[in-house]
Amino acid sequence: MAVNLTKGQRVSLDKGMKLALVGLGWDTNRYDGSADFDLDASAFLLGANGKVRKDEDFIFYGNLEGQNKCVVHTGDNLTGEGEGDDETLFIDFSKVPEDVVKIAITVTIYEANERGQNFGQVDNAYVRLAKRSGENDTVGIEQLRYDLGEEFSIETALVVCELYRNGSDWKFNAVGAGYQGGLYALCKAYGVNV
Repeated sequence: MAVNLTKGQRVSLDKGMKLALVGLGWDTNRYDGSADFDLDASAFLLGANGKVRKDEDFIFYGNLEGQNKCVVHTGDNLTGEGEGDDETLFIDFSKVPEDVVKIAITVTIYEANERGQNFGQVDNAYVRLAKRSGENDTVGIEQLRYDLGEEFSIETALVVCELYRNGSDWKFNAVGAGYQGGLYALCKAYGVNV
């Protein structure tokens, strides 16, 4: 049975978890505009200084794989239609480089300013972490779930959660922090050259 987390809660991952799935989902129920709502999941592989080691440590719809395929983005969902996860990242903890101490998982709204969109128009946002049984397991067994709630209004970027090293183990931090400035602001904060 999955553990439901609240904002700021930290929990250790199963020590035997080598392969994980991070699934992110959302609904856009309160939007009257004409443009589609395109939310994008990303991962930033961070060193001890809280910055990417190189631009390729930014995994998103334009760079689907991290070093050695330690993190793989399964592709961009342009509409968020349907049930279940809207975007998914696979993580192989055994392949994460030793000098990567944290993986920040984020969601941003594509062209939010141009389309007049923000996270105040997004409902039922969540992140879930599932343990995968092997390379071909695309669903996994859900271990953790964090429902973000309705606390965002004008933000266009969210740091949803962080996976970070604690000695030889990995922990999950339910962050739920909103930012303005979209993906550009997150890239600047994490040291990506944009």
